[in-house]
Amino acid sequence: MYRFAIYGKGGIGKSTACAALSCAFAEMGLKVMQIGCDPKADSTLYLHGGERIETMLDVLKKKRSKAELEDLVHEGYNGIICAEAGGPTPGLGCAGRGIAAAFEALEERDAFDILKPDVIIYDVLGDVVCGGFAMPIREGYADDVYIVTSGENMAIYAAANIAMAVDNFKERGYAHLGGLILNRRNVPDEREKVETLAGDLKTEIAADLPRDNSIAEAEAQGRSVFEMHPDCEYVKAVRELAKRMIEHGRNH
Repeated sequence: MYRFAIYGKGGIGKSTACAALSCAFAEMGLKVMQIGCDPKADSTLYLHGGERIETMLDVLKKKRSKAELEDLVHEGYNGIICAEAGGPTPGLGCAGRGIAAAFEALEERDAFDILKPDVIIYDVLGDVVCGGFAMPIREGYADDVYIVTSGENMAIYAAANIAMAVDNFKERGYAHLGGLILNRRNVPDEREKVETLAGDLKTEIAADLPRDNSIAEAEAQGRSVFEMHPDCEYVKAVRELAKRMIEHGRNH
């Protein structure tokens, strides 16, 4: 089983990248599970025709211990297993604790043993790296962390903070940094800025994803770019990234 946590600041294109990666892995014949760990619960939106799936927290509130595994997960595009942790009502409760509760619910129901995914992708908000948001790093759920960034200052700042959190836990045998994913915003000297960050973090740029209008066109139709524009440059770059991630996972 390959377990990847994809982090990045809000709005950086992380969920789009996660959905595209899930499609790429599924195209490779692998059974994929994508778990959204953002209170917005929109990680898997375009794997379901633009329709939101019910979050695990909402199901647990309604059904409590009677909630079955099939209530918590939903099959999406190309057989991808989708789950959204969800979050509390804004201003009432801690989103990080919500993620922890969702993860515990999956464990209690032996989700990974029953579903037997070949690849798990955790889509994690990276603006705050604490509590539940750090669970894929801290609790040993993921093996490799990839950070989505652009050349914008706030994205680079968030990426550095996420990398610091990963580094703090590596001595315990938890997840380690697999690399940076440059999701271009076409700002000046973008590649050079992210190369500098990679050097500072002693890691590499695992992928350079182009800015591509095909993404917005697909999402306007409620679909993943992978489904609507399988030959666009963005999708080609994601396919190469997926291969690289699997190869990297095999080698450690």
